[in-house]
Amino acid sequence: MADLTHIDASGRARMVDVGGKRLLRRTAKAEGQLRISKSTSAKILEAGLPKGNPFEVARLAGIQAAKQTSQLIPLCHNLNLDFVDVEIELQESAVQIRSTVSCRWATGVEMEALTAVAVAGLTLYDMCKAVDPEMVLGGIRLIEKLKEELPKSTS
Repeated sequence: MADLTHIDASGRARMVDVGGKRLLRRTAKAEGQLRISKSTSAKILEAGLPKGNPFEVARLAGIQAAKQTSQLIPLCHNLNLDFVDVEIELQESAVQIRSTVSCRWATGVEMEALTAVAVAGLTLYDMCKAVDPEMVLGGIRLIEKLKEELPKSTS
């Protein structure tokens, strides 16, 4: 078990110590999809859902969720995020959800990007469930992870 980063020598879960890691600009992108019926897609286009336009509510929920990831997932570090974006695109029988999250820190932002997509998708589900109980949220995955050196300080 010694090579597992979230398990100590006794087999207990632990938070990884990132204190010795270099600060880098870290970016993660994630995506997911809410499969909906064509009639639900039409209702969204017609602004005919009982709870109103679901996209802005879901986008803001995803951004808020990314900022709260360490509150939701026990061993995640609390990060000062520099940027969170959630994009939502209506397709004929699905809603595509994508997030981009970045920070300057010693650990990555993958969980924040994934959390943003998951919560945006759950919010869309909540907004549309009255008209489409057959929706399926899935395909949530990390699509990109980047690390970049920070510019040298001039001070």
